[in-house]
Amino acid sequence: MALEPPRINDDILPIGEAKAQLSRILRELGDRGRPVVITQNGRPAGVMITPAEYDRLTYADRVRAAIYEGLAQSAEGPGYSTDQVLEILERDLEEHSGE
Repeated sequence: MALEPPRINDDILPIGEAKAQLSRILRELGDRGRPVVITQNGRPAGVMITPAEYDRLTYADRVRAAIYEGLAQSAEGPGYSTDQVLEILERDLEEHSGE
């Protein structure tokens, strides 16, 4: 679920006010469903969001990076065939089945 846009009267705070209210802001951040914009000298300087929202926003980039890394590793060397991977898994399962 995407965040709602910030409400100008409630969610845009000067840095001094944000410092004074930081504990309250962090407690309420998850419930409000909107980011908090922190300003410095009247200009946007940062945005506070929950860790879950950050993860949601960056998920596609992390997946894409992992895919590109896997493709690069695949191009660098021979890797393992499907049959080799299955053999390794079967061997590992046999070794660890008695534990």
